[in-house]
Amino acid sequence: MTRSVHRTRRTVQLAGAGAAALLALSACSSSSDSSTAKATPSGSASASASSKISGDLTVFAAASLKESFTTLGKEFEQAHPGTKVNFNFGGSDTLAATITSGAPADVFAAASPKTMAIVTDKKDAEGTPATFVRNQLEIATLPGNPDKITSLKDLTKSGLKVVLCDKTVPCGAAAQKALDASHLKLTPVSYEEDVKGALNKVVLKEADAAVVYKTDVEAAGGKVAGVEFPESSSAINDYPITLLKNAQNPAAAKEFIALVQSPEGQKVLGEAGFLKP
Repeated sequence: MTRSVHRTRRTVQLAGAGAAALLALSACSSSSDSSTAKATPSGSASASASSKISGDLTVFAAASLKESFTTLGKEFEQAHPGTKVNFNFGGSDTLAATITSGAPADVFAAASPKTMAIVTDKKDAEGTPATFVRNQLEIATLPGNPDKITSLKDLTKSGLKVVLCDKTVPCGAAAQKALDASHLKLTPVSYEEDVKGALNKVVLKEADAAVVYKTDVEAAGGKVAGVEFPESSSAINDYPITLLKNAQNPAAAKEFIALVQSPEGQKVLGEAGFLKP
């Protein structure tokens, strides 16, 4: 009887130990499964957020941003496979009017707060526009500066063919502000609808000089020469950017604006000659 009792007790003890081990294993397994379950939603959320950035993105931007934004557009497409950035560059006033008339666009980057106000006044912007860069005027002359232009006053010389941006666009408004500050009167041979149009007149040798942005002189390389003038410091333009209210691809639009404002985006813009906001 004693041996039987001992055997029974030992059997119970072994069974109890086995059950405890199974419970411990089960707990570990449950903990592991729980951790896996918790990690999966997080990963899925990340993948889901990434998958949202796809499709076409339409950006309306001031003509002076053409080179910089084209570079950033390519970087954006590489960072987000499946996206396509479509740009519409032109005079900020024309672009703003097009947006308020219902043209489909996701992002608007203007060359002045005044032209951005055309959009915000119509409640077509989502949120408050943010200044991302600034730009300063410069005189573009023929290569080598054959007319020896050294100041804004030199543009008033008789027989000199000078081109300005139209007064309704930021470049033209800034040029007029600089002329007024210098008490100078200038009659250009033509007013162009955007800064690239004014610059091209000099590039094509249809004009001797044009008042454009420093960034445009930089982009033209050896096709023109640049002449700085002190009055330009009183006519520096702030460039605002905004997500548009009727954006078709708001997720991509927000990411593009973030890229423009990022250190990487600011580096590209700085190398083009833009000033920090």
